[in-house]
Amino acid sequence: MARGAGVCEAARSRVVSWAPMLAAEQRPAERMLGRYALFGEIASGGMATVHFGRLQGPVGFSRTVAIKRLHPQYAKDPEFASMFLDEARVAARIQHPNVVATLDVVPLDGELFLVMEYVQGEALAKVFRTLRTHSRSIPLPVVGSLITGVLYGLHSAHEARSERGDPLHIVHRDVSPQNILVGSDGVARVLDFGVAKAAGRVQITREGQIKGKIAYMAPEQLRGEGVDRRADVYGAAVVLWEALCNRRLFEGDNDGVVLRRVLDAPVPSPSAVVPSLPPALDEIVHRGLSRDPAQRYQTAREMAVALEDVLPLASPRAVGEWVEQVAGESLARRAAHVKEIESISSMAPPALAADAMGRPSAEPSPTAPSQVSGRSVVQPAVLATPPPRRRGLLVALIGAAATLGVLLLVFSSRAPATSRRSEVAPANGGEGTAPPPKALPRGHRHAGRHGQRGARGQRRCVGHRTLAPRRPPVGGSPRPRATTKPASPPSCTPPYTVDASGIRRIKPECL
Repeated sequence: MARGAGVCEAARSRVVSWAPMLAAEQRPAERMLGRYALFGEIASGGMATVHFGRLQGPVGFSRTVAIKRLHPQYAKDPEFASMFLDEARVAARIQHPNVVATLDVVPLDGELFLVMEYVQGEALAKVFRTLRTHSRSIPLPVVGSLITGVLYGLHSAHEARSERGDPLHIVHRDVSPQNILVGSDGVARVLDFGVAKAAGRVQITREGQIKGKIAYMAPEQLRGEGVDRRADVYGAAVVLWEALCNRRLFEGDNDGVVLRRVLDAPVPSPSAVVPSLPPALDEIVHRGLSRDPAQRYQTAREMAVALEDVLPLASPRAVGEWVEQVAGESLARRAAHVKEIESISSMAPPALAADAMGRPSAEPSPTAPSQVSGRSVVQPAVLATPPPRRRGLLVALIGAAATLGVLLLVFSSRAPATSRRSEVAPANGGEGTAPPPKALPRGHRHAGRHGQRGARGQRRCVGHRTLAPRRPPVGGSPRPRATTKPASPPSCTPPYTVDASGIRRIKPECL
């Protein structure tokens, strides 16, 4: 008993020791979004704030994600919310290594949350700022690898189709360094499909004015004309120019100045800004930046192929090492934060982690495999525990069924199989019983061989439990049969009789 008490006390102490740690470590989680836990900020922009997130699945499954939380002025706009949800569902059809996958959309309490895969990396805009601060430039092979990856990701979005195979005509509309993520794995990824398109629609068509990153928008988009995939080609060409020249292409004191320069200002050649650049790049950049969409590359893939023919491409390993050199400090800090979140999720018991996050623990799996003699066997589904109000009724029904079964078993066991008699309904309507059948010798399989003939010569099989009623001779009651055997025990099948009033009465000899 003392040992058992000690074990219980140790278990209780472990549970109690978990509580303060979970309360302290899970405090950064701002709220639960269904099955997602929302943690601290990764970055913030003019349209949304990106948070760390953690997917809390059943049976201990979890995954780190990035959750984009739209600012209230966008989330509370019904028109924008409708467009955003529609475009986000469409963006989920894009599956490509150079595109940040959209995993889920959560509308909750008047807010909109976009759940994306988490990528350990840095935004290209921040990389550009760091390089300009230290007067450093991007190596040409790295530029070629990054921009071609962006172009191939855009092409996959432009070619995306629905479940039925219909073209979706997806256009990003906001290809800019802020929406390009350079991972520590050396892969460049485009993000925010759907968000930019929905925002562009609302800001241009409804408000009559343009907000956002004007310096990367195609001229036809700024003029409010229809846009297609060639608008994204233009944005990628602006990013290419800035990566080669290490400065902004269109700058101004206000948005009006930037707008006029995008529409009218001449674009300098990259080789004129950086003489060491190969002149072959000038033609690619100028064609991508043509103000006439018909003169641009018609697809992003076409521009990527042209760039590959001019620039050598760095390997993903080389790009990843370069990213670590430029943004190593911020990447290490972010990796430590992610490791802390993931370690807490993996160390905490599922029930305790669920309680600490304010949600019920995971329900048991309907089927669970077990190992029996080396074979995988699927156990039957676990029935859910009924509510307290229904539990009493269920117990009462089970008890009544058990009692009825016992009574039937007792009544059937009181009547021997060899002495059961069936009631005979005489022709005159009175009550009576058929005489006991003749005893059968042992070893005979069927009693029909020793059956008795009735008045009309029909043979009756007395081996069955239920005998057909014997018809009495015409003009009188059945004749009693003479027998030398003692009388058989009274029949208790059934153990009652029915009187003239239809009332059942238990036979005294059956009690």
